Amino acid sequence: MATGELQSFRQDRAPSGLSLRRVSKSFGAVQVIHDVDLEIEGGEFVVFVGPSGCGKSTLLRLVAGLEEVTSGDVLIAGKDVTDEDPSDRGIAMVFQTYALYPHMSVEQNMGFGLKVAGRSRAEVESKVRQAADILKLTEYLDRRPGQLSGGQRQRVAIGRAIVRDPEIFLFDEPLSNLDAELRVGMRIEIARLHRELGNTMIYVTHDQTEAMTLADKIVVLRSGRIEQVGSPAALYDDPDNMFVGGFIGSPKMNFLPGVVKGPAAEVAGAALALPALADRPGDGDRIMIGIRPEHWKIAQEGQSSVPFKVDFSEFLGGASYLYGTIGEVSCTVEVERSAIAKPGTVLHLTVDPEAMCIFDADEQRIR
Repeated sequence: MATGELQSFRQDRAPSGLSLRRVSKSFGAVQVIHDVDLEIEGGEFVVFVGPSGCGKSTLLRLVAGLEEVTSGDVLIAGKDVTDEDPSDRGIAMVFQTYALYPHMSVEQNMGFGLKVAGRSRAEVESKVRQAADILKLTEYLDRRPGQLSGGQRQRVAIGRAIVRDPEIFLFDEPLSNLDAELRVGMRIEIARLHRELGNTMIYVTHDQTEAMTLADKIVVLRSGRIEQVGSPAALYDDPDNMFVGGFIGSPKMNFLPGVVKGPAAEVAGAALALPALADRPGDGDRIMIGIRPEHWKIAQEGQSSVPFKVDFSEFLGGASYLYGTIGEVSCTVEVERSAIAKPGTVLHLTVDPEAMCIFDADEQRIR
């Protein structure tokens, strides 16, 4: 597609942002979203992520207007849309299910919304052709959904959203029905689409790998509350609490209980030096130490270390993972691809103190 044609899909104005101000949602006596405050800048790709039941899809539906806000305000491009219908909010939503009309062609499915809105036939055809070009669907315009693969059908659903030229795209777990290979391909397609269109996009997923690879900014949710907001790197390197540290990253962060003793912590009968902390806990305080699998190192002679008993080795091509225990705690260690250890082997591990994350008894970060 020529640059001029693509430009016709970009808004003449700057991309619209979104503000949520103390947004809450209750179903009867059950509150599922709790006073959420969130600012999304125009043009950002933001991912809502969290475990099942955390409220991420409900929050997206509140933005879309598919659920009524119990209290609080939703603003799009600075305009309060809390009480407006979904059709008046300037949003387009792509669902987990493709929701395509099986008796219509790809072209008819993509243009149906514009046709219902009373747009001219020439305008509908033009926008559909442009969207098809962006999504590499031109040769499939005459086919029906049943003649397409899962990935192609999802692209049709995305194309149906593109032709509306929305202020904000909303994606509700759009890749859940695809197999692993197609998911990777579609992630690349959605990232390319965001780069080319420049619209604000909000994406819901339970898959933290999708969140890490797609997002400019991740919103981590738990039980209807925001736990932390930040870039993928910030959440991975600097989690605010154990929940975020354990949820972001695959394999997840290891957590070891320790007792503070001066500048070190006693862990599994050994002493590990602690990082520099502005709010250092006192001697005898119990803490949790978070260590990413890749930060473990095989200790050299004379280094303070903890014993790690290997239960299982996993070779993944570029690296290997060792699964085992430190004391009674299950841990994962990333090693070089050739460093496979037999079950029952005991390795002595150390870690750079500055790579540790220290948490208090309430699972909150100590910095």
